[in-house]
Amino acid sequence: MLQTSARLLRLLSLLETRRDWTGADLAERLGVTARTVRSDVGKLRELGYPVEAAPGVQGGYRLGAGAQLPPLLLDDDEAVAVAVGLRTATGVAGIAETSVRALAKLEQVLPSRLRHRVHALQAATVAVPGGGPAVDADVLTVIAAAIRAGERLRFDYTSHTGAASRRDVEPHRLVSWGRRWYLVAWDTARDDWRTFRVDRLTPKVPNGPRFSPREPPEGDVAQFVQRSVGAATWRFHAKVRLHAAEAYVRARLPLAVEVTPEGPDRCVAEVGSDNAQMLGLYLGLLDVDFEVLDAPDLAAELATLGSRFLRASAGSPPAPG
Repeated sequence: MLQTSARLLRLLSLLETRRDWTGADLAERLGVTARTVRSDVGKLRELGYPVEAAPGVQGGYRLGAGAQLPPLLLDDDEAVAVAVGLRTATGVAGIAETSVRALAKLEQVLPSRLRHRVHALQAATVAVPGGGPAVDADVLTVIAAAIRAGERLRFDYTSHTGAASRRDVEPHRLVSWGRRWYLVAWDTARDDWRTFRVDRLTPKVPNGPRFSPREPPEGDVAQFVQRSVGAATWRFHAKVRLHAAEAYVRARLPLAVEVTPEGPDRCVAEVGSDNAQMLGLYLGLLDVDFEVLDAPDLAAELATLGSRFLRASAGSPPAPG
């Protein structure tokens, strides 16, 4: 049966935060008596949670490692969130079948009021199948274990251009973006932060030596992935001066674009795209005046696009040839 006791949930979350709690500490945090704490600890044990108690003045309660997974302690919103998440899990090989099995078990213990909410969401939702290769769950597990243990990770890697290499990195975080999984890590050979597509790497065992964690790149690994992945896929690059405030430009450009202010109403951006034509059209959508600083191909393409737009606005036929 699904347990919804808020106090038991709070007690369990406290026991997970550190190794030892005295009964008095727990009673004060929960706003109950020490007797109630002992009673709630007993209920958690009955549910299968291995709560250990150390005797003596310095003794206390701690959450031990269990031999089997105990029943879930979820409130209503958490239960619905888990059910919806299991139905929409993507990007990992074999996860769909595993999610269906887990969802079937969860729905068996959901109260009718929650089962109706989950079924309503299922009936009203249509998922669009995603493309791209799925990630092996075992590879994710190996990477996550190396991150947790603080051990260097070695793997064979294939870049987006097809180039193969052997990497030795200090893994920091796994980042899920749509159906893609990325590893953010410090590349020891290149002495810099790098982003790796997980579906393109093959881990080598055993792991390398332990390392001291570094400060995360840019303070936000999610933004770091967005910047590095976006710039890595560009085939055409250019530097342009935009006659608009930096804040205006940043709000309309992808995170991967580097923007440097040159005053209150002017900035320089290093932009990119698949080709000069696509980049020219995108720059036009910004609705600001700009100058091309270092890309003759882009300037030529803009001249071609400008002539085409002028003919279209005047109702003129295309030029011969």
